[in-house]
Formats: sequence, C-alpha cells, structure tokens
Amino acid sequence: MTALDQLAAGILARHREAGTAEAESARRLVEDRLTALGYRVSRQQFRFHLSSLLGFPVLGAGVGAAALFALPLLTLPGVANWGALLVWSLILTASACLGAGLAAGWLTLGEAREDANLIAVRGDAPPRRWIVAHLDTKAQAQSMAGRLVAVWVLLAALAGSVGLAGARLTAPLPLGLAAAGAVLAVVAGALAGRGRLRGTSPGARDNGSGVVAALAFAEASSDSTTGILITGAEEFGMVGARVFAQTGGVVRGVEVVNVDTIDGEGPIFVVRHDSAGKTLAEQVARDLASVGPPVSRRRLPVGILVDSLPLARAGARAVTVGRLTWRTLRVIHTPADVPETLSLEVAKAVGRALAAN
Repeated sequence: MTALDQLAAGILARHREAGTAEAESARRLVEDRLTALGYRVSRQQFRFHLSSLLGFPVLGAGVGAAALFALPLLTLPGVANWGALLVWSLILTASACLGAGLAAGWLTLGEAREDANLIAVRGDAPPRRWIVAHLDTKAQAQSMAGRLVAVWVLLAALAGSVGLAGARLTAPLPLGLAAAGAVLAVVAGALAGRGRLRGTSPGARDNGSGVVAALAFAEASSDSTTGILITGAEEFGMVGARVFAQTGGVVRGVEVVNVDTIDGEGPIFVVRHDSAGKTLAEQVARDLASVGPPVSRRRLPVGILVDSLPLARAGARAVTVGRLTWRTLRVIHTPADVPETLSLEVAKAVGRALAAN
C-alpha cells in the first residue's frame, strides 16, 4: 500500500463533518502529508453556523405558506383582483430574504463551530493556479439527487404560483386549479425541508475522492506556481471558499481547478461558471483526456453548489472537475457514501493528469 493509499484510508475512516474533532483529525493528516511533500502549509481559521443549512428549507416553507394564504384570495369573487398577488409576494419576499440571510451567514441561529482552510504553497511568488478540494462531509435527510428534485419542484411551484396570481388579476380562478397550485407548493416546501442534518457520512465520493486527487497532484507535481487549497465547511454554504475569496485579491485573475466527487463510473465533467472559465475548461478537458473516461464540458447545473463558484465570482478563472452519474447523486450526502464501494484509482489519475500539464 502506498503512502497515498494509507492516507486515503485514514481520511475516509472519519465522517469529517465541518467543525468536528473527526474533521480536524483528517485535516491534520492532510496537513502533515503536504508538509512532507515540501509545501508550506498555513491555516485560515473561520467560524460558521449550522443554521446556514436552514436557508433552503425556510424558502420552501415560505413558498408553501404563500400558496396556502393566497388560495382563498385566488378563488373568492369578493376579493380585490390584486389581493392574492400582494399576499403571495409579501410572504415569499420575507421568506426569501430570511432564507438568503441564513444561507449566506448574515443571519445566524443556534450552534456556531470553528473550521479551517489549509493553504499550501511551494514558491515565494503568489500562485498562478490553485488545486482545490473540500475536506468536509454532510449527511442529511435527502441525497444530492433528492435535493435536485426538491429544487426543480420548488421552481415549478414558484412558476405555477406566479402564473395563478397573475391570472387572478383578471378574474377569480376555479377552486380545483388554485388548489392544485397550492398542493404543488406545499409538496415543494416539504421536499425542501428535508435538507436538515441527519446522521453522518464517510463522504468517500463527496469529497474524499477530491482530496485524494489533490494529494495525488501534490505528489506528482514540482510546480512552484501552483498552490493546494483544502477548504472547510463547503457543505454549509461554501464557507471556506468564500472566506478564501475575500483574502486580498489572492484569486483574482488566477486559475482554479476544484475537484469535487470522482466516482468509479460515469463521464468526467469539467464545469465552468462564466465566460472567463471557458478557456480553462477546454484546457482541463484536454489534460484529462488521458485518464480514460469520456470528458464533457458543461455549465453548473441548477441546484448544485461547488467551491469554484465563489472563487469565480471573486475574479478567478475557475472550473470544477467531477465524475458522477445519477446513481452517484443518490448516494452522496447520505451514510451510504462509503469507501468500500469506491475505487480511488480514477481520482488519483485525475490529480496526476492535472500535474502533468
């Protein structure tokens, strides 16, 4: 067993939820390995609140509540035509503001935790490129596939509610039609509410595989102009990446290759966020062609958030590399994301391919 295999086994033996002793233990293993490979490793400490995960459930609850309160206003003839739209808009705006504040950390409730980024560099000059992977894991009442379904149903409920409220500006609506819209909104809210924490996950795919890829890069590369960034609290709203992005323009204009979830099946996706990342996505796709699986370039799907997103917004040319299928999405963010069902060979090959180019 190689040193990287031994380290991977040590990392994946822990559930690594951000702010826990298990996450800190795994972080020390990664820190020691990067130091042994000749990197100067520093820590960027930060605090975050568990309530950031309430943002989406609060928005879902607001969509359901707005639809229920607006239901009689959509159908009763004695109500002003604009009444349903006004009530729906007020409730939804309030819940959207509250949800956004919780998700972004502007509003906080309950428990706060400490976590950290690992920032590893070799040269004296600022890096021109960062290889990024998040260390932390999350287990909740729904998988990533379930979350995506919840997002899509919520968007459908929002669109339906807007349509019904707009139609009510002309005349009262049939009770059956209005009730159908309300039911869809309540279902959307219930699905969104399943995003709460429940249990623990070893996070083999999400994102032990990405950390292994980053360490494989570190082993294979002698490039002093590329840094390694191991972020924390990605699963709580990309907190570590957002903190790093605020650090004195350290990412503006540089390249960022984030590695997040390398499963043993499916194509390799290179995901970009904007036009600035298009050229980098093309280059990374060429670099990964030698790994074996087909490589596809695309934009970030609605409902998925990754660490390259806040870095791109801060001015980096950023992409995320992942290998996954719908079956992968049904596993990650659950206790079923275990190392026993995952080969890390492709993850290591991804890291080495990035180092070779």
